[in-house]
Amino acid sequence: MNLFVVLFCFLCFPLLTLSSGNVLSRSDFINTGRVCVQGLYPGSEEGWQVYSTASDPDGRCMCTVVAPARNLCKRDPRSRQLRSLTEQVQNVSQSMEVVDLRTSRDLQYVRDSEPLLRGVDGRLHTYVASPRSLTARSLQELKGQMSQLRPLLSVVEQYRLDLQTLATLRMELLNLSIVLTAIQEEIGAYDYEELQQRVLLLETRLHSCMNKLGCGRLTAVSNPITVRASGSRFGSWMTDAMIPSSDSRVWSMDGYYKGRRVLEYRTMGDFTKGQNFVQHLLPHPWAGTGHVVYNGSLYYNKHQSNILVRDWFIPNRVRRHHCQPCPLCLQVSRLDPHSLEVLHSWDTGFPKRSAGEAFMICGTLYVTNSHLAGAKVHFAYHTNTSTYEYTDIPFHNQYSHISMMDYNPRERALYTWNNGHQVLYNVTLFHVIRSDG
Repeated sequence: MNLFVVLFCFLCFPLLTLSSGNVLSRSDFINTGRVCVQGLYPGSEEGWQVYSTASDPDGRCMCTVVAPARNLCKRDPRSRQLRSLTEQVQNVSQSMEVVDLRTSRDLQYVRDSEPLLRGVDGRLHTYVASPRSLTARSLQELKGQMSQLRPLLSVVEQYRLDLQTLATLRMELLNLSIVLTAIQEEIGAYDYEELQQRVLLLETRLHSCMNKLGCGRLTAVSNPITVRASGSRFGSWMTDAMIPSSDSRVWSMDGYYKGRRVLEYRTMGDFTKGQNFVQHLLPHPWAGTGHVVYNGSLYYNKHQSNILVRDWFIPNRVRRHHCQPCPLCLQVSRLDPHSLEVLHSWDTGFPKRSAGEAFMICGTLYVTNSHLAGAKVHFAYHTNTSTYEYTDIPFHNQYSHISMMDYNPRERALYTWNNGHQVLYNVTLFHVIRSDG
């Protein structure tokens, strides 16, 4: 993979997406050769439907995209079982809450009645031992105390009913356990090794299909998605498109020149919250905002020079490359990412003074006509054919001053620094399918 530089440096990678702009999981694509088949997916009679297909110029189907039909999961017997179990668990939980609340209330009433019960019990023992001490007045007092204790009869009756309820709940929980065990045994019947082999086969077909799909031409830019508001008017932020997708680190470089501090965040979520970051101090100050992190290395332009620096984020691991100045027009160079040797250069003929921001997608340089509000993607230079065209692709410049715009093929999005805001744009690409014939 080569490194492209425009003024400072930009990257070019192959891209896979749909012209409609929808982003699909990579496991949705199946290479099928000359005919469209469902591959490892179930047939349409089992609820799957063809979502989209891609054909070569001769009409031969090369890839098909399939997706579950709507409400397919709701028709799955196991799904219905699980929904029924969920409802039963909710019912049991609600019943337990009612019993618990009622028991707590009644228990408090019994505790409050305990002194009265002890008093009645003591008086009864006295009257049994000495019947002559029982007078009409004391008998009336005893009847009054007994009337106060009469509600205890309903409490005892409720306890008896609650015991029956608990017995019923116990049977329901036992039935739930039996059903869950049956579902677990059914799911466990699938052989893990077999499923893993099927996944590997699907990925192999996917890569074969991706190799046949050509890069897309930019046709639209989505509405902006503000990720964070931080930093000054100028800056740069990025992720590494060459490392595994499980590595979601984010790098941020605030400022336009003389900066040396690079912040490395563990995840995009940490970057959004401004937490869990490591600070790197560069050996040289940078200039501009056209920096990029590529395969674990940072590439940036040294301040007050035409030197491109590669930094491994490790002390004493820096490589420099002198760029030939291009006084009037934008120039694109493809570099070896290790030695920084220039492999090829193109003079686009587009004047620097007319350019706002620029970015590379699949070997094509796209240039905006301004960094202010109302900007459009105005110019495209195709390095594979050394040809150019003028375009008219509008996008919303929400914060009115874009100082950095770079394309990340892994995320299939434009990263921008817009007046102290870190913003993403999704893109729509039109695909050209290469034919084997």
